[in-house]
Amino acid sequence: HIDESAEIELGGIAGLDAQLHFLEGAPEDVARYVLILDAINFGSGWFEELGTSTDALTARLTAQARAEGPWTAAQLRALDARAVADTLALPAEHRLTQLYAEALNQLGAFLPVELGDSAEAMAERLTAMPFFADHGFYKRAQITANDLHLAGVVHYPDIARLTVFADNLLPHVLRMEGVLHYDDELSSLIDAGVELPAGSLYERELRACAVHACERLARRAGVPEATLDNWLWNRGRDLPGRPHITRTVFY
Repeated sequence: HIDESAEIELGGIAGLDAQLHFLEGAPEDVARYVLILDAINFGSGWFEELGTSTDALTARLTAQARAEGPWTAAQLRALDARAVADTLALPAEHRLTQLYAEALNQLGAFLPVELGDSAEAMAERLTAMPFFADHGFYKRAQITANDLHLAGVVHYPDIARLTVFADNLLPHVLRMEGVLHYDDELSSLIDAGVELPAGSLYERELRACAVHACERLARRAGVPEATLDNWLWNRGRDLPGRPHITRTVFY
């Protein structure tokens, strides 16, 4: 259940780190970098076995963009698992590496895309790609629109229309902060590292309750939900305990 009266810090770090991310290039290159980055912004359910993290993968992708420029649409269409593995320091035969190659191929077929003047419309356009079609949540479609806005390559006046970007870390932060309370069965599954299958009742309820709770918290803080998401996600990287494990292309 949700405790809407829980005391939780409403502030923190938001935005894109200019050292970690490629933000200094020409607007067209930065936009393509953001689209590439968010095309493979998933896979945390495999990170432990691979010994990697979101920041580690981002750093590798940023280094490639700074050295050679972000992949073009033609290069994205031609990428295979071996090329992705070499760039991201992952085993080429691993399922996640193969999914990353497929995601980048999808993006290559999708480009070029008009960034437009609406975050909501941009997110809707991105759902034409199968790995962005996260029905009911649209986590990566929304976060991509927000990242393009944060990168300064476009200004979306409707950025406050976006919800938080529902993944596994956000519910974990809300749990640790006393906003979300889990029953004994769910707590034991998560704490034991038992996978919650994508689309299962528990997995969707966790994400949905996080979205609902954060809508209320953002209203209390007087900020867009995307800003609150940034605060909580950055805070969550240093929290104890483990988020739920789900192997999915949606987060």
